[in-house]
Amino acid sequence: MPKKDIKAKEKEEQVEVVKEQLEEKESSCNHNETSCDHECHCKNKDKKDDNLKKQIETLEAQNKELLEKVKIAQAELVNYRKRKDEETNTLLKYANQDLIMEIILVIDNFERAIKLDDNDLTDELSKFLDGFKMMYATLNDILKKYGVEEINRVGEVFDPTQEEALLTDSVSELDDDVVIEVLLKGYKLKGRVIRPASVKINQK
Repeated sequence: MPKKDIKAKEKEEQVEVVKEQLEEKESSCNHNETSCDHECHCKNKDKKDDNLKKQIETLEAQNKELLEKVKIAQAELVNYRKRKDEETNTLLKYANQDLIMEIILVIDNFERAIKLDDNDLTDELSKFLDGFKMMYATLNDILKKYGVEEINRVGEVFDPTQEEALLTDSVSELDDDVVIEVLLKGYKLKGRVIRPASVKINQK
């Protein structure tokens, strides 16, 4: 084989080797680029996952806070309704208090009238007084029907929530602050004192 042909063949072989090296290098480079892209994609995905987790945690915290506010608002609404119901019931319960107070003043006058000594009156006035007594009894029955009761605590220790002490007396047989006499009747309406009793108490 001529020397030229041998050299040409060697050149061709060298070219083939270089080509193979280039192909390997390109293949290696492409492989590295793919690995790099994959790594970047993973990092971006991890970052997105972290952001989503933070958003979820924030939303859960906000949701919990809103639920607490709703519970508080519901509790306040229930308490408000209870207060309003209690106020309404109280208003209805004592709605006729003013009218009853007016009737009590009339009863005071009846009591003064019927304290007259019947023995010193003429027959005509005595019959007139009997009519007063009947009207007085009727008024008392009406008041009892609507939950009114007298405050009469003679012999018991003075109670400032139910009585006013206008006079004092000294009775050795009784303890201090015991109610001796009712000067003006007091009244309760369904347990509430609407007029305290005016009393005389013992003071040694």
